[in-house]
Amino acid sequence: MSIAPTAQAGPQLRTRAEGLASVLPPLLVQAEHLASTVLLGAHGRRRAGMGDEFWQYRPIAQGDEAREIDWRRSAKSDVHFIRQKEWQAAQSVVVWVDGSRSMGYTGDRDRATKSDRARLLALALSVLLVRAGERVGLANLGAPPRSGQVQLVRLAEALTGELSQEDYGIPQTPGLPAHARAVFLSDFMGDMDAVEAALAKAADRGVHGMLFQILDPVEETFPFDGRTIFESMGGTVSHETLKAGELKDRYLERLAERKDRLDRLARVSGWLYNCHHTGDSAQSALLWLYAALERSG
Repeated sequence: MSIAPTAQAGPQLRTRAEGLASVLPPLLVQAEHLASTVLLGAHGRRRAGMGDEFWQYRPIAQGDEAREIDWRRSAKSDVHFIRQKEWQAAQSVVVWVDGSRSMGYTGDRDRATKSDRARLLALALSVLLVRAGERVGLANLGAPPRSGQVQLVRLAEALTGELSQEDYGIPQTPGLPAHARAVFLSDFMGDMDAVEAALAKAADRGVHGMLFQILDPVEETFPFDGRTIFESMGGTVSHETLKAGELKDRYLERLAERKDRLDRLARVSGWLYNCHHTGDSAQSALLWLYAALERSG
């Protein structure tokens, strides 16, 4: 027996829904909205194994058992064939978001900081992965990757914390599961030797992933001239010059060298590298990250 809703059911339900949504971290709401702009396809590697969906036939090989033979398909040929099924294995993805002071920079008060953009992309990517049935975790949480909406709330709460006191961040790798995938989001303006060491440890564990560098447009163009004081976001490094314009060529050259080293490190380790600017679309960055995870899987 069905019961017809009363006239007040609609407004009451909406009020309850709005109340429930109001307790969600604002960052998660933004990430859900960004993720909704990306069209999801089938995610996960197609691998032979136990599953429900047919994948392909292949000729029988040494070590195969007779019970695995598809006799109907084999009757059409002189060769015995095995019917393989598709195994959609849930995969673990660990995200490291640089939380150092350097990430708090923006060259325009109307433009997101590097940290804001990194956190939004990390959580939006996590939303997409959870929707696809995969497990996601943050490198600094000290907990294994998990799936589900509750995990997204945990990630959102962790990502809305204050920046650390360090000027620059170093990727955290101790909790990376073997053969997982990883995403490192940072400006990578700190010690490159430390980045290289972290990437080597990840690669030794069979972890594949990507280095995603996030920079402010000002850091790419260096629009400074005349008397200028350059100071790190944490205040530990300071340099004053009367001729900032004369530093531009040297700065851009060193930035190019740093980006080239990141790219080479990624390729040697079987990872992918990309550089994103906070003045560009967050949606395009999310699309690249999601597609890159497919290629690195």
